[in-house]
Amino acid sequence: MLKGFQEFIMRGNVIDLAVAVVIGAAFTAVVNSLVNNVFNPLIGAIFKAESLDGALILSIPTMDGGVAEVKFGAFIGALLTFVIVAAVVYFVFVLPINTMKKHAEERLKRGAAPDVSEPEAETELVLLSQIRDLLVEQRIGGDGVGTNESGGGRHQQS
Repeated sequence: MLKGFQEFIMRGNVIDLAVAVVIGAAFTAVVNSLVNNVFNPLIGAIFKAESLDGALILSIPTMDGGVAEVKFGAFIGALLTFVIVAAVVYFVFVLPINTMKKHAEERLKRGAAPDVSEPEAETELVLLSQIRDLLVEQRIGGDGVGTNESGGGRHQQS
């Protein structure tokens, strides 16, 4: 059970997801600071308030004599934060990845072979050599010397 959990945790996509969450949390702080310290005061100045949280407030009297406040400015601030985050995610992550995928697909359509790394070629070569050696060993009886199939002569493996 613990081995399966360890394999799950050590997968690349789980680690990538953890990194994304940490980066996302740090990025959220940057966007919140941008909205609260730049956009809120600018928009708040238009509506004569310190920030969007204090702008566009609709006061509604309640049945018990109190006042309920509908804070449209706070909603606009949250909406602005969302739009900024979505724009950055799109332009920094989605657009470059889609562009790279498009270029890779075009390369494949033109007939260019995908990049093959050298370790895979070495692995195939080693595997084929091992298969050859096993077949030779089975044919000659495992002692390194045997008869070949064509004429009964002796064959020495090199």
